[in-house]
Amino acid sequence: MIMYSLLRPLLFRLPPETAHHLSLHSLKALHRLKLSKLFFGKMPHAPCTVMGLNFPNPIGLAAGMDKNAEYIDSLAALGFGFIEVGTVTPRPQPGNPQPRLFRLPAAHALINRMGFNNQGIDRLLENVQKARFDGILGINIGKNFDTPLEKAVDDYLIGLHKVYAHADYVTVNISSPNTPGLRQLQHGDDLERILNPLKQAQLQLATEHNKYVPLVIKIAPDLSETELTIIAEKLLAYDIDGVIATNTTLSRAGVENLPCANEKGGLSGAPLSARATQIVQQLSATLQGKIPIIAAGGVMSASDVQEKIKAGASLVQIYTGLIYRGPALLKYLCVH
Repeated sequence: MIMYSLLRPLLFRLPPETAHHLSLHSLKALHRLKLSKLFFGKMPHAPCTVMGLNFPNPIGLAAGMDKNAEYIDSLAALGFGFIEVGTVTPRPQPGNPQPRLFRLPAAHALINRMGFNNQGIDRLLENVQKARFDGILGINIGKNFDTPLEKAVDDYLIGLHKVYAHADYVTVNISSPNTPGLRQLQHGDDLERILNPLKQAQLQLATEHNKYVPLVIKIAPDLSETELTIIAEKLLAYDIDGVIATNTTLSRAGVENLPCANEKGGLSGAPLSARATQIVQQLSATLQGKIPIIAAGGVMSASDVQEKIKAGASLVQIYTGLIYRGPALLKYLCVH
């Protein structure tokens, strides 16, 4: 982490999106030059089996870092146990106007209102097919911003059908705070109108492809205990294969007086850690091990990983921790 601690001040002088793209391009260059192992070393082997999939280690990359699946191989070289690309929508869309990504360095946090900016599902699949990665790949699907909420399931079904043959698991993102109304899909009849057709399509596709691809739902941290229990019961009722807890939060607890804290969007990073762990714990109490939980949100240290696994998670994803701690964080999480 020493080298990244020297580079980070330079990256943080750049606009966040510029730094994001520069970092990914640099990783790709290192990979092409076959220097990744020299810089990042080899990850320890810590295999686990979740959702019927064999993971080399339980630390994964959360969706959002590689929206269009352009950097799969170079990110895999860091040693992730699994990589999740997207969120991808059926049609390309620009996302929200810039600036839409903000750093809160004093809190080791980010606020984003990206809005599912991506090049569309067909481009993502072209990139997936070019990648040489043979590890566990998750593809995160969403709805286009201009698709009415009552027709959202149509977008998710398009996504599932198109990515099914190319994914090891598929994540259904119904919890981004940056697509108007999207989080409503987590509740009541709206949730059932998503889960039922997707489960039926999954079973049909499993027969067609002779391959069962797990279906995972990503939920928000801004849910009450009652709402969480209802969601967990519906996931059990529809035999969903996994749940990611959590997406970013609308809460500003812990960052109230910091610069950029009032920007609209979802907060990620250290301030989310305790709440994300609490969500994992509450979900675990209802799911009772019947559906595995993938923890995401505020994973900045080995102790954060341990807390989430202790709370009931089977796998852990990182994103913002990578921004603040650098690629060496990944190895540190697996060793400790």
